[in-house]
Amino acid sequence: ASKQSTCGYVCRICTNYTEKAPPLGLPDQFLYDTDSVASRSSGVFSGYDTLDTPPSYDFYSNTEIFGRAKKSRPSLFQLHSNPQDDPSPPPLYEESSVDKQSPDEDEPTEPPPEPARFGWAQGVMIRCMLNIWGVILYLRLPWITAQAGIGLTWIIILVSSSITGITGLSTSAIATNGKVKGGGTYFLISRSLGPELGGSIGLIFAFANAVAVAMHTVGFAETVQALMQERDVSMVDKLNDIRIIGVITVTCLLAISMAGMEWESKAQVLFFFVIMVSFASYIVGTIIPATPEKQAKGFFSYRADIFAENFVPGWRGLEGSFFGMFSIFFPSATGILAGANISGDLKDPNVAIPRGTMLAIFWTTISYLIISATIGSCVLRDASGYINDTVSSLSGECLGVGCNYGWNFTECMTNKTCPFGLSNYYQSMSLVSAFAPLISAGIFGATLSSALACLVSAPKVFQCLCKDKLYPGIGFFGKGYGKNNEPLRSYLLAYIIAICFILIAELNTIAPIISNFFLCSYALINFSCFHASITNSPGWRPTFRFYSKWLSLLGAVVSVIIMFLLTWWAALIAIGIVIFLLGYVLYKKPDVNWGSSMQASSYNMALSQCVGLNQVEDHIKNYRPQCLVLSGPPCMRPSLVDFISTFTKNHSLMICANVITGGPSPGTVDSAKISTHLKWLDKRRIKSFYHTVVADDLHVGVQMLLQSTGLGRMKPNVLVMGFKKNWRKAQPNNIENYIGILHDAFDLQYGACVLRMKEGLDISRTMQAHVDPEELMATSQPTTVFQTRQGKKTIDVYWLSDDGGLTLLLPYLLTRKKRWGRCKVRVFVGGEAQKVEDQKQELKALISRFRLGFQDVQVLPDINGKPQSEHIKRFEDLIAPYRVSSVQKDGQEADETTKDFSWMVSDEEMETFRAKSLRQIRLNEVIQDYSRDAALIIVTMPVGRRGACPSSLYMAWLEIVSRDLRPPVLLVRGNQENVLTMYCQ
Repeated sequence: ASKQSTCGYVCRICTNYTEKAPPLGLPDQFLYDTDSVASRSSGVFSGYDTLDTPPSYDFYSNTEIFGRAKKSRPSLFQLHSNPQDDPSPPPLYEESSVDKQSPDEDEPTEPPPEPARFGWAQGVMIRCMLNIWGVILYLRLPWITAQAGIGLTWIIILVSSSITGITGLSTSAIATNGKVKGGGTYFLISRSLGPELGGSIGLIFAFANAVAVAMHTVGFAETVQALMQERDVSMVDKLNDIRIIGVITVTCLLAISMAGMEWESKAQVLFFFVIMVSFASYIVGTIIPATPEKQAKGFFSYRADIFAENFVPGWRGLEGSFFGMFSIFFPSATGILAGANISGDLKDPNVAIPRGTMLAIFWTTISYLIISATIGSCVLRDASGYINDTVSSLSGECLGVGCNYGWNFTECMTNKTCPFGLSNYYQSMSLVSAFAPLISAGIFGATLSSALACLVSAPKVFQCLCKDKLYPGIGFFGKGYGKNNEPLRSYLLAYIIAICFILIAELNTIAPIISNFFLCSYALINFSCFHASITNSPGWRPTFRFYSKWLSLLGAVVSVIIMFLLTWWAALIAIGIVIFLLGYVLYKKPDVNWGSSMQASSYNMALSQCVGLNQVEDHIKNYRPQCLVLSGPPCMRPSLVDFISTFTKNHSLMICANVITGGPSPGTVDSAKISTHLKWLDKRRIKSFYHTVVADDLHVGVQMLLQSTGLGRMKPNVLVMGFKKNWRKAQPNNIENYIGILHDAFDLQYGACVLRMKEGLDISRTMQAHVDPEELMATSQPTTVFQTRQGKKTIDVYWLSDDGGLTLLLPYLLTRKKRWGRCKVRVFVGGEAQKVEDQKQELKALISRFRLGFQDVQVLPDINGKPQSEHIKRFEDLIAPYRVSSVQKDGQEADETTKDFSWMVSDEEMETFRAKSLRQIRLNEVIQDYSRDAALIIVTMPVGRRGACPSSLYMAWLEIVSRDLRPPVLLVRGNQENVLTMYCQ
């Protein structure tokens, strides 16, 4: 038994009422049905019916849950408006029972398959550790220990890990500042610093990972080829064997990758197990007593004097320096972004990325320190490998620590021909290992796992970049397949790139560039964290607190320094590519908004500069015409907007203003519409603000604009409006409002400009009545006369009254633009016939002191002459409908209705202003004679006293001055304060 609700709606709350009142004393929830909207939302909390709802996850989430409709928060209008004034029904915050009972046939009845997701250990830590460990660990760390000594090697390891650790902290902070999606490094940088830097890094990072696949694969192929060579096995020759093995290997890795992330993750676990077994074999080998064969090659198990000997540096060769060893080792500390690069495949990236990345850095650093210390305590720098090089069998002086253990390697040490030892034998870890083949297996696992990680990272990063459409022609590769949205096309692209570099088989040149690309990423990640912190944006709220903005800045600077320490020319190439891609995105201006720290920084800088202007006093030399343009929707008056933009662009403030009449109503000031107007201005390359106010009428709205528009000293000082062409057909109160706007501008010390064009300004009149401004914006933008070059025409300035110099300043600003640069400015002034030359020279001297460059000055002695009788008759006919012919407005005979009509012109007022009216008529005749072919006519606007000059008479003056003129006419009146100066201070 439902009834009509008092609010005007028939909704689920009211239809669940019963006619019978509930028993007294029952809890509030029994007043309504338990399934009603209010009882399940806000009624429980508030105890009364309301559309308000308690906080809900759905209100802040962009994703939907399968099986139920997404809740939506009521708008302020829905909460605030009177339902009787708005016939639209209120929103339902949950799906209705009808929707539940009758689901759409096209909708799936089962939820989509859940993609494979990984935790912090398998998804990030193991993946990062495998990518950090590489052939350098097995083949170069012992050699670096021999060169730098255990002490400096530890410093090299710790410095490298500190840099990657700082980057890890910055990555963790960025990754926990909101929900992270797929795209890894590119996603983190682009959403933090914006599409410009993010896009450039994303592209080169994806390319670097694709080439890194070839590097690691070639490293594996070279190891296999070396083992084949030891057993005299060969397919073709050394170079082609590497190519064949490399192509076969990368093809197998591609098959694993395309099989899905589950298979790829299982393969990574297998590689991790192989590496751990190789480590165990190595540690066991250091404890087992050395055989004579191993002693001959320099291995003696743990010895204190060997540790002491190897603790200090023993530089050899051209690379024998601290920075030389650092540049060789540092690439082995990279790879910390392998987990972040598959952020879209993690269960909880906000937890997995910080925990997995930092633990991977910690454990790999410990492993490097242990291996460096242990192998430096067990193996000599030089050994001959000959079993007979003992002290007892050789005579003469014995050099080196080997003498203490009965071995004499003096001859090969003196001749520098020792084939074994840490300084000479790269396979020292195989020598120490309990089972040497396990070290080879570890090398295979390290190279293949790194190659596989890069083969997965490159497509994942590139797919996210493709979906953002920052660069042309790459969207094809962004398509995903399967439940994991696998980028199969990107996999094939990365495979082709890897194959190309594998076939080259000479990566010594490209390798430094790749290292620099990775370092670019590290530098920008650190800078992203620093920049987001320093801008103090309220949106920067990472849950990971163990970071420092100054450490992040240090990490960014050090990363750039290391780029040049590794290979300076490669660093220049990497930075050059980043700058090129950055410039492209800046030029294209993609339509994306990610709330980057660059946006926050722009706001901070603008705010700081605007506040700083408060301390800067105004000066004539710094005067700029800052224009408030009554354009309405800018697309409706493109000529007015184009003209003002001509002299304000890149120089001064321009604000396009729109007054919406009729009072506030839903959608009157719609942010989407404002955004559309701004996009129209941006597409037209007009640098302007857009401001909208809602008022009862135009006059009140403009009063609001004149008093409130602007910020601090960044506020308008010139009001610009179009000429009211249809004023004779308009209601008299509209004329009163139009002239009242000019009076208000003068009262508030504004300058005023009125632009008139023969064809009019409002193009909406030429459109069909049903066309909406938004539809007009979607069409091609109309071309106006102010968008074309004016050629060698003239700009004629009729400077009849001194208004402070604004009438002269505007044409000067126009001639500074290319479109008007070839125009000649002619200045016309009134004068007396007897003193024409004197007045001309005097005015030219004044203008020359202003340094405006205007040479053509003409004095018009006949400006005060009597106009032609037919023109006077035309003016009288123009004003006739607004005359009070028989009575005076303030006389005794005036009736009550006539007294209130201030727009009406009495005979007395006609006689009072007769001379001024005749001057305007004569001025139009002079302009017709002199400026018929000008590009633009600028005329000093007459001023009528408020309350003394009727609005209809003032409107007739503006009409008659600019009537029947082909060129655009700009009526200008400054605020009677100087805007030009002849002084330097």
